[in-house]
Amino acid sequence: MPRRVLAWHETEFYLFFHFGPNTFSNLEWGHGTETEDLFNPTDLDCEQWCRIAKQAGAKGVIITAKHHDGFCLWPSKYSKHTVRESKWRDGKGDVLRELADACRRHNLKLGFYLSPWDRNHPQYGTPEYNDVYANTLTELLSSYGELFEIWWDGANGEGPNGKRQVYDFHRFEKIAAQLQPNAVIFSDIGPGCRWAGNEQGLILTETNWCTLDTAGFQRGAGGPPTDTLNQGNFNGAHWIPAECDVSIRPGWFYHAEEDEKVKSADQLFDIYLHSVGRGANLILNVPPDRRGRIHERDSASLVEFGMKLKEGFDNNLLRGRKRELVHRICLYTPRRIVGEVNDGDRNTAEAVSLDRVFGPVVNFDLRIKKRFNTIILREQIAEGQRVQSFKIEIKKGKKWHEIASSTTIGSRKIITFPTIKARRLRVTILKARDMPLLSEVELYKI
Repeated sequence: MPRRVLAWHETEFYLFFHFGPNTFSNLEWGHGTETEDLFNPTDLDCEQWCRIAKQAGAKGVIITAKHHDGFCLWPSKYSKHTVRESKWRDGKGDVLRELADACRRHNLKLGFYLSPWDRNHPQYGTPEYNDVYANTLTELLSSYGELFEIWWDGANGEGPNGKRQVYDFHRFEKIAAQLQPNAVIFSDIGPGCRWAGNEQGLILTETNWCTLDTAGFQRGAGGPPTDTLNQGNFNGAHWIPAECDVSIRPGWFYHAEEDEKVKSADQLFDIYLHSVGRGANLILNVPPDRRGRIHERDSASLVEFGMKLKEGFDNNLLRGRKRELVHRICLYTPRRIVGEVNDGDRNTAEAVSLDRVFGPVVNFDLRIKKRFNTIILREQIAEGQRVQSFKIEIKKGKKWHEIASSTTIGSRKIITFPTIKARRLRVTILKARDMPLLSEVELYKI
């Protein structure tokens, strides 16, 4: 598996910034006819965006460099609808430059959304527009340092001439691969990561395969069914893991009337458990307001959410505890101490043999009874995704009692259950397509 894909999995959670003329027109999809002077943030502060992203626990950010209205947040040479034509910063501003510099200072990864649909450019809907987009993409990917993700959706409406565009995505992908080899490309069909099929930020079922079949599908209306996007394909031909997108507000751009409708920290935490906690990555949209700052209500919710993440997953009860990998073969039960499943290193893993009679079992002894309600499992996905189902049990007296079960694991699986108190815990792999490789098992009281 390419290193860029493994690095993307480790990123787990990042913010999305929808920002542009729509912020000032109160629209979600601009018409492309808006005057450039409409874009005029009074106090743009990308440092504040990044500070809040870090406090929320995000490891990166992605911004709408150009949305469907065609307005470029940088002074592109291939458009006359950019910050250069606005009165903001006297036409000398560059939102992307300010954000890229802030990301470097705060050690955050950076990604760009560049909408292929352009409701402003006069050549949209003609073969020449693919040249325009290719040049624009080249300019964007060459100017702001290393990117971790390039974001494309399938939006394809009419341009100023009333025509739709036939996008040359194969050409665009080649440009991206050449200029940003470490970036993962998002779309309905990847090729790096896939849309999860909804904008609720959720993997809706316990099952989430990182593999997907893309033959016969395309971005946008021709994409795979939403349930397939959500669950992936068991025997999918390509490693295209899911990315869950959701906005902290009802809309994707800032609207003052939504200030009272910002998702709470508890709501964000629940979304996290059902996205990151089901093996996907989470991209949370936080739209800057007309000042060019993240609104106080959004920032308060994000900071509280970040505290919940840190406090909830700060104390792994299994770290450094006695652990036994148990292989049951007939009446003989050899035991050996292992450390790969709770050494805190995701690059190490323990191969768990598949015994047809009793199944592979990983036992943990906490030495004394502890209260806990959350377990995290991780596979070593560099070798693929193998586990199809598993169960978790605790020991009461001389008997084991099941407290939870689920299907796939993948890069991570977070299982929550009512708080219990126990000393002995075990994880049993019930079914797997190949030898399971468990990277980490973590236990928490959140």
